[in-house]
Amino acid sequence: MRTLVTGGVKSGKSRRALELAAAFADGRRFLATATAFDDEMRDRIARHRAERAEAFATVEEPFAIDEALGDRMVVDCIPMWLNNLFYAGREGEWEDILGRFIERMPPDLVVVTNETGMGVIPADPLSRRYGVALGMANARLAAAVDRVELMVAGIPLRIK
Repeated sequence: MRTLVTGGVKSGKSRRALELAAAFADGRRFLATATAFDDEMRDRIARHRAERAEAFATVEEPFAIDEALGDRMVVDCIPMWLNNLFYAGREGEWEDILGRFIERMPPDLVVVTNETGMGVIPADPLSRRYGVALGMANARLAAAVDRVELMVAGIPLRIK
């Protein structure tokens, strides 16, 4: 089953994705989009690797998620992938990459994203463009998957 897990920061999305993927057959993979650009991110990446332990083969790809996609996979996370594209000056590529990703989605897949548009409107144009792009990406992914779960305070709520 193709599932999108969304929610706020530290709401349990990654943990829930691993729980859902535990039902996949052997040969599970984890597509990590984060880059270790500072100490906090290095620590976060290390913690996530430890959570997965040997249960998943990890693929690290900050840009070409459409090419790195495979069956029995967790993709964590769409906001970081989008951030990577914006930071690298490749903002205009996200829609095409996401389109190819959606076309290639395998039957056993969990995609992690964030809900960032439920608060204050950002003050600067770049942050507003990012929020709009993430909202559009989330809507496209939600329409393409079989199930959507919203994580609230560590509790999964099925919304599709």
